[in-house]
This record gives sequence, C-alpha cells and structure tokens, in this order.
Amino acid sequence: MNRGSGAASCPSSVPGDGHSSGHSESRREKKIRVSLPLRRGPSAFIPEKEVIQANSLNERTHLLVEEYSTSGRLDNITQVMSLHTQYLESFLRSQFYMLRMDGPLPLPYRHYIAIMAAARHQCSYLINMHVDEFLKTGGIPEWLNGLEYVPQRLKNLNEINKLLAHRPWLLSKEHIQKLVKTGENNWSLPELVHAVVLLAHYHALASFVFGSGINPERDLDASNGYRLISVNNFCVCDLANDNNIQNASLTSNNFGISDSLSELEALMDRMKRLQEEEDEEASQEEMDTRFEKEKTESLLVVTEAFDDEIVSTADVSRYVEDPGFGYKDFARRGEEHLPTFRAQDYTWENHGFSLVNRLYSDIGHLLDEKFRMVYSLTYNTMATHEDVDTTMLRRALFNYVHCMFGIRYDDYDYGEVNQLLERSLKVYIKTVTCYPERTTKRMYDSYWRQFKHSEKVHVNLLLMEARMQAELLYALRAITRHLT
Repeated sequence: MNRGSGAASCPSSVPGDGHSSGHSESRREKKIRVSLPLRRGPSAFIPEKEVIQANSLNERTHLLVEEYSTSGRLDNITQVMSLHTQYLESFLRSQFYMLRMDGPLPLPYRHYIAIMAAARHQCSYLINMHVDEFLKTGGIPEWLNGLEYVPQRLKNLNEINKLLAHRPWLLSKEHIQKLVKTGENNWSLPELVHAVVLLAHYHALASFVFGSGINPERDLDASNGYRLISVNNFCVCDLANDNNIQNASLTSNNFGISDSLSELEALMDRMKRLQEEEDEEASQEEMDTRFEKEKTESLLVVTEAFDDEIVSTADVSRYVEDPGFGYKDFARRGEEHLPTFRAQDYTWENHGFSLVNRLYSDIGHLLDEKFRMVYSLTYNTMATHEDVDTTMLRRALFNYVHCMFGIRYDDYDYGEVNQLLERSLKVYIKTVTCYPERTTKRMYDSYWRQFKHSEKVHVNLLLMEARMQAELLYALRAITRHLT
C-alpha cells in the first residue's frame, strides 16, 4: 500500500513533461508559495522529512498545483496527499471543478457551503482556508459574522448539512422537498446537487485533515480584517500529546500481540488464509449473521474520549446550528430498527453516478475517477513486504466505513473485517470517520506500527472517499425518491 519510488506517469491532462525549462520558468513567474506551517512540517503525525522528500522529488506535484489549486499554494493538505501523486491529481481536479468551473452555484456560495460543512467538525483549518477564498471571490464580508447574516436559502441548508455530516441515514425525500419547494428561497435540483457534493466533500476532507494531523498554516492571508479562527479545543499541539486521555481500547490488542513485527506477520498470515478460503462460499444466512455481528460490534468500538462533549469555540459555532447534534451509532440498541441500506438497491455505479452527472454536468465522471483511483491504488507492498495483493485489505477498510453508516454489500463477507482490522485500527477508523475532531496522535500511532506513513495516509484517503460516497448515496437516494 505504500508509495512507490517511481513517480507516476504524467497524463495529458497536465501539459508538458515537467522537465522543460519552460515549466520551471512558468513556475518562477507564477510564484507558487509553499505554506509555512506554524509547527514543524505539514503534519503533526508524520515526520517532516518524509513529506518534504516526497515533494522535493516530485515536479509533478508542482504542475498539479499550478493547474488545479484554487489558492495557488502548495498547502499542507496537498503536501501530505502528494505521497500519492496519482490520487492527488484526481482529488485536485474534482475539487477545482466544484469550486471554480461552471456550475449551478455562484463562487462565494461554494466557499460558504465549504465553511458550513467544515464547521460541523470544528475544522478551523478548512474554515480559515475558505473564509479567505470566500472574500477573494467577492463574498459579502458580513456573512462571516455568522449564519444569522446569510440569505435564508443558505440557512435552509443547515438541516441537510447536519444530517449528512453525522447521521446521513436520516435524510429523506421530505428534506429534499422542503428545500426545493420553499417559494422564493427554493433550491433548484442542480443547485442542490452542487451543494450536496460540496457538503459531502468537505465533511470527508475534515476527516482527512484530522486523521493526518494536518498542521495549521501561518501564511493564510488575514489582511481582509477577519481574524483567523484559532484551532479548536482539541488543538494540534494537544492532539500530539493526546490530551492525556487514557484509553484502554488503544492499549489492548485483539490478537494479544505486543510486538509490532509479529503483528505485521500475523496480518499477512490472516490475509493469506482468507485468500485461500475465498472459494469456500458461506451461506446467505451466515453472511447475514456476519454483517449484523460487525454492525453490532462497531457499537463497542468507542473511546472514553467520546464521553464528554467537545465545546466549539465561538469563532466556529457561528457557522453551526444545533452544535450538540453528532454521530450516533446506526445500530444503536433499544431503538427502532432502522432499515439497512442494501448497496445493491441503490449503487453509485448504477444510480448515483448518472443522477449527479445529469443534474451537475461532468462532476459524476470526476468523482467516479476519484473513487476508483483510491480503491484500486496499490504499490503491491505492505510495510517491508513486496509483491503483496492488498485488495482484500483495501476492501475491508472501505466496507467497514460503509458498515458504520448502515450500508451493506450482500456479496461481501463481513467476517473479513474482523479478521483484517484489529481493534486499535477500528478505533482509529471510527474516530476519523465519525468524530474526526477527536483524533489523536496516539490513535494514529497505535495501529500498523511497522507500516510506512505513506501507507497510513493511503488509509486516510480510503476512509475519506468511503465516507464521501456513503453521504452521497444517502443524499442522492433521497433526491431520486423525491423525483419518483
């Protein structure tokens, strides 16, 4: 899963081969700025030299930033993502399209929606970035005083922003009808699809920011008179120290292995055994049981850190309605049984893709390429091992995220999740996906201790895209039901 030593080939979408003097000349003219983090390196979790080395070797990253960055800056997110250049291109192209290219929503609206989405997870990094972009694209400064200053149309997005971020399974066609039938403040369906794509993108990107320990930057332009938001209470410096949270889940291990090397060997053995057993088909009844077991067990994957509410700062809460609303387990005991979202009934490939593409031209193709890219991305390595087929591991990570959101694949054996994802990794996945603002360095360090940082970044990319796809499936299904 780790990054290969060879740079990715340069497809035709980015001009030139990255070696001509013209390119270095144009780069000097454009003066791409590399953000200077407040603390050492772009990430509090990853040694600076690993990220810097990847960027210094990679002319291609600079070409991508020239072509697709909205800020003209090689920011900390891009620097960390550049450990996987092929994916980075798909990411930057789709984000650039959402924010800059022709689309139903005016540019300032796009950035304000990004702010609203990031605020659900108190992601001050993304809020600051889009406050800056909002003002640069002609946004009305007064809107930055809080939601009570924005047009009613934008305020009406609060409910689906909240549900998509924390409990997307509650989104119904009634929520869609309310938005498209509110008289003068109504949303057209193309506008709503654009807004939904932005909301899902920035909720998921907040997961990546916190999961990768992205450091704040010191060179964001605050000259417009708007004070930059301080990092939320769980600030990066605290994250690195883990807020002194004692967490039994992170110190115990399902497999009773303390030595990280034998942990790696044990994982390799389990993968090999599962691959050998793949031909032995389980009965449908057994498959049902395994899914229900995994869904129920995901309830137990919690940390003491979740017991207390994180209080958001006033700077962040101005963009949030109902701040106490958060993720609640899909499979909570003692509640009405929510119907599982059977992936076969509404798939991205057969349903979501065509709907989103019809209402917001071309974004479907870009998102599809990004989902496929992250799902198939491999270097056929695992820590110190080469020539390893990691398909099974990538599938388990993706499907576990969807399982926590109540999405089930009938043809997938959820027994694999339990075999391949040990407890500390499950704690990490659940935190990054459902409560990203609570992610700590100790959680990041506690799983896959023999693996390279680039492999853990790959995990974060998978979690981010699985989360975004889950949100989109619920939202697009609700829109489809409204249309039929």
